[in-house]
Amino acid sequence: MELFQAKDHYILQQGERALWCSRRDGGLQLRPATDLLLAWNPVCLGLVEGVIGKIQLHSDLPWWLILIRQKALVGKLPGEHEVCKVTKIAVLSLSEMEPQDLELELCKKHHFGINKPEKIIPSPDDSKFLLKTLTHIKSNVSAPNKKKVKESKEKEKLERRLLEELLKMFMDSESFYYSLTYDLTNSVQRQSAGKAAGRALWQKVDDRLLWNKYMIRDLTEIGTPDVDFWIIPIIQGFVQIEELVVNYNESSDDEKSSPETPPQESTCVDDIHPRFLVALISRRSRHRAGMRYKRRGVDKNGNVANYVETEQLIHVHNHTLSFIQTRGSVPVFWSQVGYRYNPRPRLDRSEKETVAYFCAHFEEQLKIYKKQVIINLVDQAGREKIIGDAYLKQVLLFNSSQLTYVSFDFHEHCRGMKFENVQTLTDAIYDIILDMKWCWVDQAGVICKQEGIFRVNCMDCLDRTNVVQAAIARVVMEQQLKKLGVMPPEQPLPMKCNRIYQIMWANNGDSISRQYAGTAALKGDFTRTGERKLAGVMKDGVNSANRYYLNRFKDAYRQAVIDLMQGIPVTEDLYSIFNKEKEHEALHKETQRSHQELISQLLQSYMKLLLPEEEKFHGGWALIDCDPSLIDATHRDVDVLLLLSNSAYYVAYYDDEVDKVNQYQRLSLEDLEKIEIGPEPTLFGKPKFSCMRLHYRYKEVSGYFHTLRAVMRNPEEDGKGKAVSLTKTSLGSDLKTKALWPRERIS
Repeated sequence: MELFQAKDHYILQQGERALWCSRRDGGLQLRPATDLLLAWNPVCLGLVEGVIGKIQLHSDLPWWLILIRQKALVGKLPGEHEVCKVTKIAVLSLSEMEPQDLELELCKKHHFGINKPEKIIPSPDDSKFLLKTLTHIKSNVSAPNKKKVKESKEKEKLERRLLEELLKMFMDSESFYYSLTYDLTNSVQRQSAGKAAGRALWQKVDDRLLWNKYMIRDLTEIGTPDVDFWIIPIIQGFVQIEELVVNYNESSDDEKSSPETPPQESTCVDDIHPRFLVALISRRSRHRAGMRYKRRGVDKNGNVANYVETEQLIHVHNHTLSFIQTRGSVPVFWSQVGYRYNPRPRLDRSEKETVAYFCAHFEEQLKIYKKQVIINLVDQAGREKIIGDAYLKQVLLFNSSQLTYVSFDFHEHCRGMKFENVQTLTDAIYDIILDMKWCWVDQAGVICKQEGIFRVNCMDCLDRTNVVQAAIARVVMEQQLKKLGVMPPEQPLPMKCNRIYQIMWANNGDSISRQYAGTAALKGDFTRTGERKLAGVMKDGVNSANRYYLNRFKDAYRQAVIDLMQGIPVTEDLYSIFNKEKEHEALHKETQRSHQELISQLLQSYMKLLLPEEEKFHGGWALIDCDPSLIDATHRDVDVLLLLSNSAYYVAYYDDEVDKVNQYQRLSLEDLEKIEIGPEPTLFGKPKFSCMRLHYRYKEVSGYFHTLRAVMRNPEEDGKGKAVSLTKTSLGSDLKTKALWPRERIS
């Protein structure tokens, strides 16, 4: 559709339809396309894909109109329904302010024969487009009062910061999806009920999952059928659609690329093998939406944080099969307060005060989904225990036959990165999975319905939750394909199909994690490959550190934007945060210096304690232990002290809970065989960490190693962008670890 700028309006026009957006009061009006002749000097700015809605970033400042500037086709759902992802947006101030260069595609009708202006090639994060947008926010204050001028400038500075976050939210995360013909907010089962037949698409949506509901309210209130064309229901979440071929003779992509696999002649065999479409659709609730440390637990309306419904859809010929699961924060009042790394969770209300809101949450869930099978993955010991215990008590008080509670201590069962042990859980609930069934429809109608859902949670409902949901969904999919005759009864999913399926679920986990925590999911490498490798462990360290940083300032602005999108008043003092951000950054640097001083003191203390008098101390470092045999899925800031003497090195394990070293290992330098050093893999630009492996012999047997990680400068800046070792081997990510000898204990 075409976008025009006139003196008093922005005008969107397609065919005989036009939407006029006032630059004076932000009002929206439907008018015939011929009225463009009545506008004051209209100029075509270019083409846009549609309207997301309006947002006001401050009550004293103008509204902003949000348009879809660029989309990407994700795929087609059964019925040839196209699903698109919003990749870029344009924002227009509904005021007298002149628009910046929106970098819109020029329409051929109004720009025929005119050379397209030279475009600035946007960086990956569209920072140049963002800069141009922000620099065109100008002061509209005419009052001479200095105090008012100052207040106005502060408002505009805050508006710029919030607008920056809004643009990043849409253009960096790529987490907003829409379809012009398919209801992405409703599952196949809800759609098959046919209760909204004959109504416009936006009138059929699930109100919980329509993310731009508040932003399009001016359109929905117009109340005439003509408005249906302009309303695009938007979801936040994830959509991926793939077509898979069930071919047991075809090797996986990894095998094809292996030097041990000889090249084979390619034959066109896809036509003789069954194929099916698989789609993954995750829909985030707009209720209690927000960022990890800003939104936890339940609210006064029974809504929970990070609530996501995920539907796995299989389509074969005329048969469509759907299976849904949900995730959501533990529905009690709890929080994690403070900016320290991995703050301790706490309960904010008593058991008695929580009952009514817990009941409100599950009464709504049972109304929508009937039966609920709770899979609680939080630790049954340690700091998470208080939340798990509170959850179980509320379930017992609720006392419903429609509620089944299953507790699975993920970290305990999968200790040492053995995430394949999740099968212990799926085996235990196998009968429940089969009894729950799934939705199955064909051209004639509904064949069967899913009876209940799995509601899976961990602390954040991110990493552990995604691994378990993927495992449950895989069991269901294999049963579905066998029922349809696509898979043989006794065969597992073909290797290549399994690989694509794992990638889809890993992408789903990463997307949901970025929306809630700001970084990709931890444990994503297991979901992608079925194996937990060193590279994934190291990447988890980066993601954990990134989550910690994001909690400090960015989350406050992102949370404010999310609230404003949903029409919720911003309660946090953003002015205080905005004005003191630099002060906090300086304080953070000072804290880092203090932290380094503390580390230096620790090294000196334990050097004296551990090294015998005849050994000469050469140096010490505070590191992160990345040894897969020693860690579980929890991470600490500094948990290893590496001490080097003239004849040995010491690995001292520091317990930050008791603030002391309680275990250590000593290894003679004579038994040290090889050292490998290299930048760790990361999804976030240049590597910020380096990993070191110390290979050694124990009782004359090789194959043991320590794996340690240190914060350091970008290796590429030092000309060390590749892993190096004494034997010139690469830093392998799949090297197995043998058990270590018992460590000495410090009393």
